[in-house]
Amino acid sequence: MQQVIYTASPESQQIHVWQLSEAGALTLLQVIDVNGQVQPMVVHPTKPVLYVGVRPEFRVIAYTIGADGCLTEAGQAALPGSPTHLSTDHAGNALFTAFYHDGLISVTPLDAQGSPQDVSQVISGLDGCHSTNISNDDSLLFAPALKQDRVCAFRWSHEHQLTEPASAEIATVAGAGPRHMAFHPAGQYAYLVNELDSTVSVLKLTPQGAETVQTLDMMPDDFNDTRWAADIHLTPDGRFLYACDRTSSTITVFSVSADGAALTIEGYQPTETQPRGFNIDGEGRFVIAAGQKSHHIEVYAISQQNGLLTPLNRYAVGQGPMWVTLYSPDVA
Repeated sequence: MQQVIYTASPESQQIHVWQLSEAGALTLLQVIDVNGQVQPMVVHPTKPVLYVGVRPEFRVIAYTIGADGCLTEAGQAALPGSPTHLSTDHAGNALFTAFYHDGLISVTPLDAQGSPQDVSQVISGLDGCHSTNISNDDSLLFAPALKQDRVCAFRWSHEHQLTEPASAEIATVAGAGPRHMAFHPAGQYAYLVNELDSTVSVLKLTPQGAETVQTLDMMPDDFNDTRWAADIHLTPDGRFLYACDRTSSTITVFSVSADGAALTIEGYQPTETQPRGFNIDGEGRFVIAAGQKSHHIEVYAISQQNGLLTPLNRYAVGQGPMWVTLYSPDVA
């Protein structure tokens, strides 16, 4: 399967485009200089379009993805704050944006070509909102509010509006700082990484929201420094989960029970300095991690027996890489 990787480096205001080989090697295809600090990215679920959030002139830029994975700017739309995280619904009708510094989430409609339109909805009161995460069935959008130690759930309606359902809040441990989420492919469980105590929680999904059924410390027993977790991703088959901590520059490897209800730590992988973002390829064979302070990305092979990682190669990118996004032209 042909796969392309996009990395966003806000300090040098660049997007790097890479071809991922079957052996896990990267070939640089394109470097785009952007007028602004590029940070969150997401690919349209059914169309060859990449969305990139930019600051300090707050906006989303849409790029058309060519057959070779290279990018051509196709449009822009203003955003109501400084974008921290981007996601879409699975039907590709809307772009959701989280705004950490502004305590907001917004809805940007997408037209039939995937072009972003004017923002149609803004929800405030989510202090430290760090991400927007849609359930597998497109019914609920989860928004972790880091500074409030809660995850809010909003119903995503057929009218493409967010409304708050009953029991729409999941409280975390005080001081946990909920940040990013990943969903099990079976659709009944989700996984939440908590930034300030570097824990991972298993959430059982319900029609109204979710409830916590397990929380694990993701750090080694001898770790005694400041906890600073960042990102979390699950292999497509749901067997292995990964979460990173920036202080220790470590990726923690979890195995996942067959039903998705329980996690077990398999080991720890030292990685690039201050791993703000990473991702997993569409076949679940490789992890690609970005070092915000090393200015490199590194590719790891995933063991299909226990999920442990084997370093393959590392590559220089722009300054301060923060985001890694995957695209498969064969699938889109």
